[in-house]
Amino acid sequence: MVKIGVVGVGHLGQHHARKFKEMDGCILCGIYDRNESRALEIAEKLGVKAYPTYEALLSDIDAIDIAATTSYHYDLAKPALESGKHVFLEKPITSELWQAEELLQIAKARNLKIQVGHIERFNPVILKAEGDIIDPMFVESHRLSYFHHRGTDVPVVLDLMIHDIDLILDFIHSPVKEIRASGVGILTPSIDIANARIEFENGAIANVTSSRVSMKMERKIRFFQRDSYISMDFQSKQVTVMRKSANIMQLLPKIMMGATDIKPDELVDMKHYDVSDTPKDALTMELESFISSIANDTKPVVDGEAGTRALKIALEIIKLIQDQIKKQG
Repeated sequence: MVKIGVVGVGHLGQHHARKFKEMDGCILCGIYDRNESRALEIAEKLGVKAYPTYEALLSDIDAIDIAATTSYHYDLAKPALESGKHVFLEKPITSELWQAEELLQIAKARNLKIQVGHIERFNPVILKAEGDIIDPMFVESHRLSYFHHRGTDVPVVLDLMIHDIDLILDFIHSPVKEIRASGVGILTPSIDIANARIEFENGAIANVTSSRVSMKMERKIRFFQRDSYISMDFQSKQVTVMRKSANIMQLLPKIMMGATDIKPDELVDMKHYDVSDTPKDALTMELESFISSIANDTKPVVDGEAGTRALKIALEIIKLIQDQIKKQG
């Protein structure tokens, strides 16, 4: 049994702790939060110990789930790794690239696991469609949200867009060639709306848009590749796969002759999936995956290297936008 603790039991951390409490294969030893009253409240709800210090919690566990604010990730993860604990870090892995790279070095030297909370990898929508995504050449994503004060300590690129960056990097197996980006701050001093165009060396292109000041909620991503198109809606949990019909070659002579009696559904095969009734939610699968990687000594689905790769691109996008804002102003 993996003995685990959770540090930071705010909006996200409380759910992490609850999931671990209910999960087979691990024991939730306790929690720690700088807000003592909050820690005591959640500990009482779950029937676990609220530790007086972070160091005390680390001494009793095998692995730590860090759900604290991003700016504290490095300071919490480093001592955990140095004391031999496996680490789950909410996304983004850290605030700065050098911090992530240092954590990777420590984990590698001590043969420890780092998993990063890019939860969309475990979204039933992605799990249903991933077998159809073979070699995408164009990706378009929109991740829009109403304004909420939570998450505004970082630019929207690190808060929302990084989810799609991680997915795109996982499906396009080619180095990034060039990035173009634009964005603005509207309700905060930071970047609230951002768009990036990411070009890869193999010719693939991703157009990524994120906003936390939108008038609607939208979580969609579309993959275009040879002979097929895959559309995913994370909110409604719907997947559409459109593929060139197997009968296209038989219809081609008629098309070339200008036939007008060919119906659209003769040209394409379309499949639609509704995965809204999936028995396990993404968070459960994500945290179970972390426990499994420790118990079976396997590579986490979203390991520290993947988290660092996504952070690197996100920080490049932020810098491009900040440089653009400086020139304008």
